[in-house]
Parts: sequence; structure tokens; C-alpha cells
Amino acid sequence: MLQAYILIQTQTGQAAAVADAIASIAGVTSVSTLNGPYDVIAVTRTGDVDELGQLVLEQVQSVEGITRTLTCPVARM
Repeated sequence: MLQAYILIQTQTGQAAAVADAIASIAGVTSVSTLNGPYDVIAVTRTGDVDELGQLVLEQVQSVEGITRTLTCPVARM
């Protein structure tokens, strides 16, 4: 399993709606709203990096109100 954090910037006033929409996406294990340069953070678990890419590009980035994402895969040391 590959775990990743997706940091999300949204349009002004859209953080709660974006968080709610992302929470229903398969592979997303938790979602929180933030204060700071990013508005929402999502934790994901996928089978591999290709599945993670599909999740981000096809599902997360298609949510209305998102302006930018930064995906951070977890490295196991």
C-alpha cells in the first residue's frame, strides 16, 4: 500500500465543500480543513503510484473549487 498526503488550495470560501466532496472518493482515508497556505489535506491509500496518480488527476482535481494540489507520497525508511 502507498500512503500519500494531498495538500489542496481552494477558491475563497470553498474549503468545506471541497473537503466534503473529497471525503467520498474511494482511496481517501481522511480529510481535514486547514489554516495556512493550504486549505484542505487528504490522506490517501492506494495500491501503487499509478493508482495514486489516477486518484489525483481523475478524481481529486476534478472537484469544483480546487485551484492547486501538491501530492506527497509517504516514504518508508
